[in-house]
Amino acid sequence: MDKTLVVTNDFPPRPGGIQAFLHNMVLRLDPERVVVYASTWKRGREGAEATAAFDAEQPFTVVRDRTTMLLPTPGATRTAVGLLREHGCTSVWFGAAAPLGLMAPALRRAGARRLVATTHGHEAGWAQLPAARQLLGRIGDATDTVTYLGEYTRSRIATALSAQAAGRMVQLPPGVDEKTFHPGSGGVAVRARLGLSDRPVVVCVSRLVPRKGQDTLILAMPLILAAEPDAVLLIVGGGPYEKELRHLVRETGVEASVRFTGAVPWAELPAHFGAGDVFAMPCRTRRGGLDVEGLGIVYLEASATGLPVVAGDSGGAPDAVLDGETGWVVRGGSAEETAERVVALLGDSELRRRMGERGRRWVEEKWRWDLLAERLKELL
Repeated sequence: MDKTLVVTNDFPPRPGGIQAFLHNMVLRLDPERVVVYASTWKRGREGAEATAAFDAEQPFTVVRDRTTMLLPTPGATRTAVGLLREHGCTSVWFGAAAPLGLMAPALRRAGARRLVATTHGHEAGWAQLPAARQLLGRIGDATDTVTYLGEYTRSRIATALSAQAAGRMVQLPPGVDEKTFHPGSGGVAVRARLGLSDRPVVVCVSRLVPRKGQDTLILAMPLILAAEPDAVLLIVGGGPYEKELRHLVRETGVEASVRFTGAVPWAELPAHFGAGDVFAMPCRTRRGGLDVEGLGIVYLEASATGLPVVAGDSGGAPDAVLDGETGWVVRGGSAEETAERVVALLGDSELRRRMGERGRRWVEEKWRWDLLAERLKELL
């Protein structure tokens, strides 16, 4: 029976979008035919207990390296080769191509017949750095397929690959669980609990980091409030940028119109999406293109929930929006453009309904997990 070895740093209980992507994909593979080799979430008793509890709940085999950051060292490569042989794996999926895809030649020599390396946003940044470009090129030549999220990341990463490897690239974006994210997911209850039942709500669900653009939304609020005085910005998520964002709220004078929920358990995220009338995350590219949005799965989760979206133009974010149909793409960092689009949506319930319904249909047609998992199975 052919089996697949998944080699990754990005796996729950470590939080994040890539981690959710990999977990959802692996759950849709035959659990008898997959082995996951991953790093440990974090050091200490709490991290070890959380990791062990998560692994015990999985229907497939999970083997953890003791390190919190798995690298293609000789020791880690020997462990991966040992697992490949022990479990009779004939295919390998690198959850993130860089840098673990550098293990590919050793795994090929050990008997792997198919090697797939998945790229995300950070590989697009690697493609701009001379030394990292060379490593990406080696990974492309050593694997059978390099996957990409969307056209933005494909065009950047392909420049670091040989013509042959670039020609073998295949799109494999994350998907959306349309049964979990849907209209009527519990947003009414969240609004009631937060005292927002009678107010127009702009919701942003994401980690609080500068690239995501929560600061742009805060700066847009005075313009939004001039047209919609009762509007409120609901910022859902935690992260290192929270202190700066709270200071910006006070500095901008919009304390009465901005709410922070902090980190929210995954099971409660659909209801928090549903608490909004409009979803907005005007993400922007930073650090000369090294800090860039790979895709922006939150836009698709919002669409699945029936919300129109306002997205920034960073990296692959526009790939998650049908501009003018499911929402709009604005210049990342532009409070004026963001406010203009948000105000247009808050002031037109029919437009919101039409864009929300189109977004829901688009997710069902193209972005369902089951459809994308079948593509991964074919690659493996």
